[in-house]
Amino acid sequence: MNSAEIATKGVSWVIGSASDLGTVQPGLQILKDMQIPVVTRVLSAHRTPDETVEFVKSLESRNVGVVIAAAGLAAHLPGVVAAHTRLPVIGLPISAGPLNGMDALLSIVQMPPGIPVACVGIDAAANAALLAVRILAVFDSRLAESLDAYRETRRLRVLDHEFNSSDTNSSDTEFSDTNGG
Repeated sequence: MNSAEIATKGVSWVIGSASDLGTVQPGLQILKDMQIPVVTRVLSAHRTPDETVEFVKSLESRNVGVVIAAAGLAAHLPGVVAAHTRLPVIGLPISAGPLNGMDALLSIVQMPPGIPVACVGIDAAANAALLAVRILAVFDSRLAESLDAYRETRRLRVLDHEFNSSDTNSSDTEFSDTNGG
């Protein structure tokens, strides 16, 4: 595979429930802003197992480079996806039920040996998308530049915060080594 083929890879979102679409929206927006092709499907490891496996097996031929699987509760979807592809899979635990996503988080991070799934924080769709971009950017200089620009914008936003400006009443404090070292 040459670098031109790798450079056009996209990201697939497999979402366990249509009710999770609002949660994944920030991640979808990041991929749109970075002009990364996206293939999205709502599929369930339990309610649509055959369709899930069929879709996952089609992803490499669709030129997908990374899969993000979002699921709540028992969160079997990321593991099922990973079991049926060689592509990197990022699990996105969704807050749901009485445990507010902790069950999904623990389920995703406890994959059996040989079926690895990366995992981001509960409802952290933006981080899931950014991790996917980082993976793709290893082989795509345009994406690497987009990621660098995104990070620089975030850096400047922190530095430009009103608390950091010179006209606030805050003062820098110097700390000295009180241990005599």
